[in-house]
Amino acid sequence: MIPHRALSFQHRAEADQLRAAVDAGGTAVLSQVLTGTGGTGKTQLAADYARTAWEGGTVDVLVWISASSRQTIMDGYAQAGIEVLAADPSDPQQAAQSFLAWQKPKRGQKPCRWLVVLDNLADPADLWPPSQHGCTLVTTRRREAALTGEGRRLVHVGMFEPSEAAAYLTAVLTAHGRHEPLSEINALAADLGYLPLALAQAAAYLIDAAITCADYRRWLADRIKKLARLLPEPSALPDDQAVTVAATWSLSIERADKLQPAGLARPMLQLAAMLDPNGIPQTVLTSEPARAHLAAHRAASQREPALVTAEEAAGALRVLHQLTLIDHTPDNPHQAARVHQLVQRATRDTLTSHQRDQLALTATDALIAAWPDIELDTALAQALRANSAALVSHAEDALFQDGAGLNVLFRSGSSLGDSGQATAAIKHYEHMATIAHDRLGADDIYTLSARAGLAYWRGEAGDAAGAAAAFEQLLADELRLLGPNHHPFMTRANLATYRGRAGDAAGAVAAFEQLLADRERVFGPDHPNTFPTRSDVGNWRGKAGDAAGAAAAHEQLLADELRLLSPDHPWTLITRHDLAFWRGEAGDAAGAAVAFEQLLADQERVFGPDHPKTLTTRHNRAQYQGEAGDAAGAAAAYAELVADKLRVLGPDHPSTLVTRAHLGEWLAKTGDAASAAAVFEQLLPAWERVFGPDHPDTLGIRANLALQRVKASDYAGAATAYEQLLPAQERVYGPDHAQVLTTRAAIAGFRREAGDTSGAVTAFEELLTAQERVLGPVDAHTLLTQNNLTAAYMQAGHTSKALTLLEDLVPRRSASLGPDHPDTLASRAWLAGLLTERGLGRLPREPSAAWRDAATAVSLVGPHLGAAPELLVPRLRAAYLLAAVTLEVDGQTEAARDYRQRAGQLDACHE
Repeated sequence: MIPHRALSFQHRAEADQLRAAVDAGGTAVLSQVLTGTGGTGKTQLAADYARTAWEGGTVDVLVWISASSRQTIMDGYAQAGIEVLAADPSDPQQAAQSFLAWQKPKRGQKPCRWLVVLDNLADPADLWPPSQHGCTLVTTRRREAALTGEGRRLVHVGMFEPSEAAAYLTAVLTAHGRHEPLSEINALAADLGYLPLALAQAAAYLIDAAITCADYRRWLADRIKKLARLLPEPSALPDDQAVTVAATWSLSIERADKLQPAGLARPMLQLAAMLDPNGIPQTVLTSEPARAHLAAHRAASQREPALVTAEEAAGALRVLHQLTLIDHTPDNPHQAARVHQLVQRATRDTLTSHQRDQLALTATDALIAAWPDIELDTALAQALRANSAALVSHAEDALFQDGAGLNVLFRSGSSLGDSGQATAAIKHYEHMATIAHDRLGADDIYTLSARAGLAYWRGEAGDAAGAAAAFEQLLADELRLLGPNHHPFMTRANLATYRGRAGDAAGAVAAFEQLLADRERVFGPDHPNTFPTRSDVGNWRGKAGDAAGAAAAHEQLLADELRLLSPDHPWTLITRHDLAFWRGEAGDAAGAAVAFEQLLADQERVFGPDHPKTLTTRHNRAQYQGEAGDAAGAAAAYAELVADKLRVLGPDHPSTLVTRAHLGEWLAKTGDAASAAAVFEQLLPAWERVFGPDHPDTLGIRANLALQRVKASDYAGAATAYEQLLPAQERVYGPDHAQVLTTRAAIAGFRREAGDTSGAVTAFEELLTAQERVLGPVDAHTLLTQNNLTAAYMQAGHTSKALTLLEDLVPRRSASLGPDHPDTLASRAWLAGLLTERGLGRLPREPSAAWRDAATAVSLVGPHLGAAPELLVPRLRAAYLLAAVTLEVDGQTEAARDYRQRAGQLDACHE
């Protein structure tokens, strides 16, 4: 009997695929197999196809058989033989054989068009009807190769598309007078993984229980509630459904567990149920902890050898794949196993609380075992983090009950930060610290460790002062809780580091020197445990300004490491790197470049070409290649390194972003400002995404972008960049920070260049007031702004304001820069010229005032004539001529002649 059509049946693409095979070739495809996991709607698709074929008159005989076993298939064939051929019902075996024989065409007889539907075929090897002149349609959860072959076509039936799921829920609810917001319908469909059976049963439940989609979603999210409690009773299932979603996969699991490798499918599915439904790495599910879990289950149930090989673990995944309980794609090893979220939920619901807790710890161990010490594969790291997050969502309580379970949380947090997601790492450790505090107590070692992770990534995200304060409090708590015999060396080292990064480099040196003394007292002066601290002492000496001292410290450390360790020991190679760096910072750029080149060869041999430390050495080699004078070579090296870091680390890794920034800087130093600006423009969105819009280095990228646009003559683009930069700088640094004032100066200048004279005057006036208050009246930046404001006044026609400002600027520049500094002389010449122009304008009515202007102009430039004759002679000559004209107006002809002679002598002397 064909199943009834489901309420609000949705036409799907798979139905078109079924019909297309026949339409295109008649009986060319004689057997079609609908395969997919339980609950995807295979039976309804088959029923729709069969009903359409029957009602359309394209088949003469239609047989629908429940194919859950070989016996039920034979029973179906027998019943068909009885009804079609009037076979003897007392001999079902013969009736079945008669029907199968009848399906084969006989010579001279008109062939009968028949369609046999084998619904829910359990075993691909079971009886199939002959297909020369009829069609067979099969639904099954299996997908072995035996289901395909000549004349058979496989059609995969998956979940509803999101639009189909929403349309189905909307139609069912509307049919019962229910109207829900589309956003809630879409969200519920997503929560149920778009599984048709789950959607049907959830809709029936919320209709019967008179609850909303939001209510159902809230209950579904409650991990305590079992899935069976959120579905209708078996007697209330819609559309003649026989089992609930919660039970629909149980038979498949039983069958899978009997297939070879026997006894491993169920425990493998249980482990996978604790992890990410969107993809679990193969290495996790075949790891030693995972295999130990499988072995324990098989030993208990099958009494077979406890050892489970990686091949057997992979075989268990294949069995689950064959029964469509998972999707196993070994060619995508980082997401090799995908499990529908409801399959996972139903599987977890079968576990006791103890079993679930033990599985959580097994999953933790499996993830840690698969997690590489150095994350060179960003896709794998992302998949491991996603699986850790899924594990936490399923079993956070279990992880916090057992301290060992928290290892995966610490590893995931570090991975987030190492991948460049410092902000996400902070949120991760904030959550960890809060939960650990609430569940384990403020003084628990794991709570302290979570606080350490939070402080560390706060510092790496740019808040060095906040990190230092957090480590200072953590150190006090560790000393209080763990006693005087505890040596919190790591916390002390982090505290010193972030104090240094917060600006107290000298304090960092002192702290590391004290830490070194304590380590040497505990371990001895030649113990390798003292070497990292010796390196820190040297590095912070360099950061405090003593690059030569830093190089000397690393040179001595290298000698000891070569004596006590080996030339290829990682610490030895790190020290060689630091020694080369500080030699470069001490002024020997060429020597540093050579040292980095030699180190690079050894690191590539020891670590490999893609190791992060190897890439760092390439970065610094390029830097000092440029510092040694080869800017073009440095830019080329950085361009090559960017390509490799994108391949190895990914586009959002901090190291990749830093190298891209250096590429922009060295392109600028080659004079290619346009290319440099393009690099910074492309880099900015990624930098903001990784570090945040308010990170100091983000503001630095913005500033570089603006500067290179200026150098590339893209003044409009530069103005836009500076306008966008200023609010962020004011928010991060405050309105009086030097970088804020510099940006304000650039914006004012661009306003003047763009012709916005009024805006420029206002901007320069406000900036000058701020600079005089913050920097002082004779600071170079203040004086430059005073000069630029003078120019803006002149451009705006405010000559009297310009004169007043210049009269104040000349003595300020003279006092700050010296009387004969080029800037001072330029201001003198400018003021003298304006005074001369004003004096001429005062004649003939105000000769006395004109005389004062001439005299002042002469005193401004006359005594300094020899410092810049080309600049000052024309100004002095004009002042002499103004004096002559003034005297002539006043009737002093002889005196006027004297000043004209002086002007002439200037011309003669400086021709």
